[in-house]
Amino acid sequence: MDFAAAEEMLLRASFEDHRQLWYSSNYVYLCRMCDSDGGVFAAVYKPERGENPLWDFPTGELYKREAAAYRLSQLLGWPFIPPTVVRDGPEGVGSLQAYITHDNQSHFFTQREDRTLVPQLKRMAVFDFIANNADRKGGHCLLDEAGQVWGIDHGLCFHPQYKMRTVMWDWVDEHIPVAWLEAARAAGDAINEGQPEAAGLLELLSDDEKEALLGRIEKLLLAKKFPPPGPHRSHPWPLV
Repeated sequence: MDFAAAEEMLLRASFEDHRQLWYSSNYVYLCRMCDSDGGVFAAVYKPERGENPLWDFPTGELYKREAAAYRLSQLLGWPFIPPTVVRDGPEGVGSLQAYITHDNQSHFFTQREDRTLVPQLKRMAVFDFIANNADRKGGHCLLDEAGQVWGIDHGLCFHPQYKMRTVMWDWVDEHIPVAWLEAARAAGDAINEGQPEAAGLLELLSDDEKEALLGRIEKLLLAKKFPPPGPHRSHPWPLV
């Protein structure tokens, strides 16, 4: 199933059951979903009403940022975020993301020891700078049985102020591959010009967030290197 078909399935499926995941700081539910053709699958549901207020992010918008991160990954042509949509659910409007079956013992700090996985992780680090991810923990990198690394938990992205907090500082000052820079340039042009392929992302961002996003892309294109940590606290807690 391609990503567009998965999005449609997430939007039309009904909630059969939802159980809260207790280790999350916000209300997060693992859901049993039923498609119209009788197929059953799992998804992760993050309702707006379950978001705890934060001092530095607007209240009730984290679920939109989850969906915006997915839209940005698609615009860049880097499909490492599971299909994510905004829709109503048992607890009200929120984000609904396809659940990825993964190795529970694998995370960034084990994955970076595997040379075959490093390119995926490095590209995710570039994405995190563009998206201004303020919470890239090691456990937010899921390894599936096919060897793909998926990124999850993007509720703390797109703030207009630089707030990048991540465990991925391994490649500071290394040159970023030209193909990734060109993908960022093309995405920036699509956003700046309001092209149709950027519409899904733009409807989820404020004007300030859009301008800051374009500024980060421009900065990346000028530096052409993996950025260093900033002057603020640059690592999340816990690390995994």
